[in-house]
Amino acid sequence: DMGLTYIFITHDLSVVKYFSDDIAVMYLGQMVEKAPSDLLFKNPIHPYTKALLSAIPLPVVDKDKPKRQLIKGEITSPVNLPDECRFGKRCDYVQECCKKGNPQLREIEPNHFVACSCV
Repeated sequence: DMGLTYIFITHDLSVVKYFSDDIAVMYLGQMVEKAPSDLLFKNPIHPYTKALLSAIPLPVVDKDKPKRQLIKGEITSPVNLPDECRFGKRCDYVQECCKKGNPQLREIEPNHFVACSCV
């Protein structure tokens, strides 16, 4: 409305949701998912995005909370990045295709972009 653009960097997507029209999720300096805020929260695609969203604390008392998607595995060195998926060593869904180059963003539905070989 005011013609302003902000870049807000955080790991807490719950904060970003309330003042962002679009959200770009990055992992090791690469954008892995970009979508309008509402769409990203309704339909996250990239495993890293899903893990970040599952880490949001929920103010739920005496109810079953959704299972957290914990990130395990070895962190890829940001100094010597391989020509494969940067998240592959930590991804529960890694496949052989993930090791055949670093996936680039591609549009999977209107205005929803994901960098993942497995989707």
